[in-house]
Amino acid sequence: MTRPALLSIHTLLAGALAAALATLPIDAGAQAETHPSLNAQLLVAARQGEVERAKQLLAQGAVIDSRNRFGKTPLVIACEKGDTDMGLALIEAKADVNLASIEQVTPLMAASYSGNAELVKRLLASGARAEAVDRMHKPAAVYAAGQGHAAALDALLASGIDVNATYEHKLTLLMWAAGQGHADAVRLLLKRGARADLRDDRGLTAVEIARGAGQGAAAQSAGLE
Repeated sequence: MTRPALLSIHTLLAGALAAALATLPIDAGAQAETHPSLNAQLLVAARQGEVERAKQLLAQGAVIDSRNRFGKTPLVIACEKGDTDMGLALIEAKADVNLASIEQVTPLMAASYSGNAELVKRLLASGARAEAVDRMHKPAAVYAAGQGHAAALDALLASGIDVNATYEHKLTLLMWAAGQGHADAVRLLLKRGARADLRDDRGLTAVEIARGAGQGAAAQSAGLE
């Protein structure tokens, strides 16, 4: 397969988000209209952020790990929306913190994408696996770095993730953050010991990727040379 050119950081992340996190807002609602079960109503409550309604439905027998047609559980839905109250309530009610969607997106990946550091921390404390990857071969840390969510990324790194680990195409977290122009994430990664001299499978360093993507100034302002 031909390797994408300099804008591959942006292209890869956009493709991953589109494939793994795209949702139809009417999905759960449509299920509730055609199949008015407790489980479908729970999915609606999760999408609408109705915490007390969700608790009521669980008390009535709704299955906490019910899934919509994309395979998303209420917890995945809450995490990708960055809904702290709903996410914490579902974790407290013993939702499976590692149950992934059809695209293999876990609650931790979804929370990392939305940038909710509180949910990321709680998920990790509840046993979420930081090393899991989705169908695009991306773990939670890549979503946090690529989106520039420094606080969520910091929580993931604190859990023991190697700051210099390489992912698909030998891309590092620093390369993802720099390529998207996320100065705060770049500063965090450098402070955590990220190596600026590592190269991807094209032979490019993080700063070279940033320059090629038009993000050289942001990378330089963050101390990446």
